[in-house]
Formats: sequence, C-alpha cells, structure tokens
Amino acid sequence: MKICIVIAEYYPKISSNLLAGSVKVLKKSNIKNYKKISAPGIFELPVIISRNINKYDAFIALGCVIKGQTPHFNFISRAATNAIMKLSITSKKPIGNGILTCLNIKQAYKRADPSKKDKGGEAARAVLSVLRILKNESR
Repeated sequence: MKICIVIAEYYPKISSNLLAGSVKVLKKSNIKNYKKISAPGIFELPVIISRNINKYDAFIALGCVIKGQTPHFNFISRAATNAIMKLSITSKKPIGNGILTCLNIKQAYKRADPSKKDKGGEAARAVLSVLRILKNESR
C-alpha cells in the first residue's frame, strides 16, 4: 500500500502539526510506504494529487486556510475541497481531507495539534478506513 501526503506549507507550524498527526497514525498502522509532497498552498493540492494519482493507492491532503477580511477564504476553500472530492470519485481512490478552514490562527493551532483535535491524524485514519472497506469489497 502506497500513500502520498500532499501538504500545503503556507502556515508552516500548522502544516508541521498536521503532518505529525498523519505520520503518527500511519506508523501506528504499520504503513511504511508513504511519501510527502509539499505545495505552496491548498489551491495547489489538487493538481499535485492529480499528477500523482496513478502512483499511489491513497492520498492525504493537509493544509490550512484562515478567514480574512475578503471572500477569498470561501473561494479557495470551496475550490480545493470540490477538486479533491472530484479526484477521489473519478479515480476511485481515497483522499483524506485534512484541510483546515479556520476563523483564526488560534483555532487552527488547536485543530492541527496532534495532542488536541489532531485533524491530520483524523484524515489519515479516514483514508485507512476507506482503504480497508475497498479491500474487503474486492474480495
């Protein structure tokens, strides 16, 4: 089983925490065959996943968008989420959504922290769960 973690580095500390949560879950599940690919922001995640869709069994998309004073937050969040969902459906491969959409930086830190909300770990657990379901269906 090969898994690719695609991570937006726009908020490095938040991204680092999301990654730590995902990797911890993968290691705990004895998944050793994973690779990390960095992107500048969440808008770039879908194209990286699309380019690598045939190389991996599953993906974990990680990153963060924090609401500002303009509607940019809504457009970027919706575009990235919709593109990732479409990729998952058309490729029939699970893509864990670990993209945080937060109202402020404090909320983002709490949701990314592996010892608190652990949204990176949650995305990894979701991917592993779907992979198990798909494996059982193919028997």
